[in-house]
Amino acid sequence: MGLRDELQADLALAFDTDLADAVAAVDGSRSVPGAYDPEKGGSTPATTLYYTGRGVFGRYQDREIDGTRILASDVRLKVLQNELHLKDGEAVTEEPVAPAIDDRISGYRIMNVAQDPAKAAWTIQLRK
Repeated sequence: MGLRDELQADLALAFDTDLADAVAAVDGSRSVPGAYDPEKGGSTPATTLYYTGRGVFGRYQDREIDGTRILASDVRLKVLQNELHLKDGEAVTEEPVAPAIDDRISGYRIMNVAQDPAKAAWTIQLRK
C-alpha cells in the first residue's frame, strides 16, 4: 500500500468517525458540448455528466480573502479523490472523476480546483 492509499484510507476513516458530523454529500454536474457530426452537417446535442461523492465544506480564513480571486462568500470543499465517481442514472460507477472549473457542485460553481501533493484529495473553491 502506497502513501496515497494510506492517506486516503486514514481520511476516509476520519470522514466516517471524527468528521462524520461535518461530512456532506457532494453532487456535481458538468455540461459537455456536443461534437461536430460531419454526416449530419452539425453538432450533436450537449450532454450533462453527473458525479457524486462526499466532502467537507468550509470557509476561507480572513487572511486568504483578497476580494478578487477569493471572496468572503466563497466556500472551500475538501473531497477525497478516490470517492468522487461518475453517476449513471441512479447508479454510482467506479469511474473516478476530476472536478473542473465551471462545473456545478451542490448549487455552487467551481472557481478553482487543486490537489494535494499526494494526489489524495481535491481542494475546490466554490462560489454562488
